[in-house]
Amino acid sequence: MPTELIERNRMKRQQLLALTLVLFLVLAGCTNGSLDSSSPSPNQPSSPDSLSIHYINTGLGTSTLIEGANETILIDSGDWQDDGEHVLNYLQANDINRIDHLVSTHPDADHIGGQATIIEYFENEANGIGAVYDPGITATTQTYERYLDAIEQYDIQLYETRAGDELPFDGAEVQVLSPPEPYLANEDPNENSIVLQVTHGNAGLLFPGDVADAGEEYLVDEYGATMNVSTLLAAHHGSRSSSSDAVLDTTTPAVTVISSPYDSQYGHPHDEVLNRLATRDIPAYWTGTHGDIVMYSNKSAMTIATQREAPTDPMRLRDGEPVEPEMDDPVKNRTVITLSADEKNPPDSETQTEAEPGELSISEINADAEGDDRENLNGEFITFENTGTEPLDLSEWTVADAAGATYIFPDGTILDSNQELTLHTGSGSNSPTDQYWGSNQPVWNNAGDTVIVRDSTGTMILEENYS
Repeated sequence: MPTELIERNRMKRQQLLALTLVLFLVLAGCTNGSLDSSSPSPNQPSSPDSLSIHYINTGLGTSTLIEGANETILIDSGDWQDDGEHVLNYLQANDINRIDHLVSTHPDADHIGGQATIIEYFENEANGIGAVYDPGITATTQTYERYLDAIEQYDIQLYETRAGDELPFDGAEVQVLSPPEPYLANEDPNENSIVLQVTHGNAGLLFPGDVADAGEEYLVDEYGATMNVSTLLAAHHGSRSSSSDAVLDTTTPAVTVISSPYDSQYGHPHDEVLNRLATRDIPAYWTGTHGDIVMYSNKSAMTIATQREAPTDPMRLRDGEPVEPEMDDPVKNRTVITLSADEKNPPDSETQTEAEPGELSISEINADAEGDDRENLNGEFITFENTGTEPLDLSEWTVADAAGATYIFPDGTILDSNQELTLHTGSGSNSPTDQYWGSNQPVWNNAGDTVIVRDSTGTMILEENYS
């Protein structure tokens, strides 16, 4: 725990506020167990040993809730223009009654815009704020002043947080990778964002704030392959100045999350970033089209849920329909990724350890529907067969293509011995012999693709290439 006092200079004040303690955090890394990925809840982790990561659709800003069995971390709270309303509504809807660790990655108003509101609500109407963490770089904005006022009013511990520190979190290891001492780039606020790496079993998640060239260069040089993660939150809302080739090649994420509105006034995410992701076949989830994005980790697999089903191919990201922060649709499971024991991201197909041989096989792939594929979506299909002697329960199993588009078999999907089940791309009413993806565009590439089937735990059952 912190043990020494530091002094912070609060700008545009008549008095200096001697606040807090030089961060001398002594922590323990903790362990966790398993999540039943067949039925994760968007409201609470589904087992005492699971971890939920909520990328909240705030529009222009950024906010992420990390929810363990006994503790919570809130990283930023969105843009000042809505005064924390979207984030607070989300926390209330998910029955969050305490924020143990409130992180301000840097003082920009699109990241700390709701911090004061969050502090006031949880101190007055809920179970309080445990501590606040920021990088120690001040701002002269009213948003920043109100944030400090709230900390002072409710006498909350404020920690200046730097590289090498850890947050004491029951259920995961939370390391601070940046900013270093001394600060980077003449104390530029973006470059000196608090960067957190969260490790939960085989799951690794990186939250880089708004770091750009200098901040990313420091991370790569200082940490290298130890930043190998399964999920990367694109820095600076998908700005071209961030998510560099070096960062992507070093972190090797399985998926990327981008937090920005569909019609961002800054053009986020920039095409340069999307091209970098596409070149590496990294699926992207975007709050602008997917809405709220929730990931559930059980240490060996991660279930991804979103409000809307939308393309994850970076080059097709803008084909999705815009999602406003006000939309209150529940999240639905979209895909499951398996995490290897040696890496924080799934291994490639050549090194994938598969489950014991199952009875599910593919009897027919019809990727090229008759006529115009877009006009005959149900003419595009995959037919599965149970070649074993016992029924197969396919509930919550997933079918995905190489780009990450994913279908989840609904609960109660049973495939009897020697029975076939055809999965059509378009819409229709499910039956014991036919199910419908519900996609509004073709899924399977006519020229060749890969059909990947995983069970409800994320274990790969089969992988079949066609050309």
